[in-house]
Amino acid sequence: MRKVVLGLAVSLDGFIEGPNGEFDWCFTDQDYGLTEFFAEIDALFMGRKSYELAQKLGDAAAIPGMPPVTEYIFSDTLSSVKPGAIQIRRKDAIARVKQIKAEEGKNIWLYGGAELTSVLVSEGMVDELWLSVHPILLGSGKPLFTGLKSRVELKLVENKQYETGLVSLKYSIKPKG
Repeated sequence: MRKVVLGLAVSLDGFIEGPNGEFDWCFTDQDYGLTEFFAEIDALFMGRKSYELAQKLGDAAAIPGMPPVTEYIFSDTLSSVKPGAIQIRRKDAIARVKQIKAEEGKNIWLYGGAELTSVLVSEGMVDELWLSVHPILLGSGKPLFTGLKSRVELKLVENKQYETGLVSLKYSIKPKG
């Protein structure tokens, strides 16, 4: 079965964006494990807001070394998505995620956003977290986790510290029950 892996940059105080939606604080000076991560994925889950931002940024949103992936866009309000992307409606979301996870393939990158992340984590659809904790306190912005229905227990699988102060943390999510 494929895994859904949340992979994001986060500030030390738990924000994925600054107070004005900025992410200029994210390090891009080296690979930080992305090449290895990209070798393990072939699909991407993305919420509407993250999708719209990526479309607005165009080529600037391209991530060096990212392989071709099947993009699943979770939205009830978009009238269309780019060719090749697949739109998933809220009422079908959990059933579709279960179906996609059961299909043959590599892991699935849960790229964003915060609302989609909270729903999928709360519903037990996320298997791993890979957080790149940046050595910065933003003070405010968009928090990574909001609206979780209950506690989520994690098991540390791997950690790596870089000279820049970035710490990569990989956790598996313990099954409920």
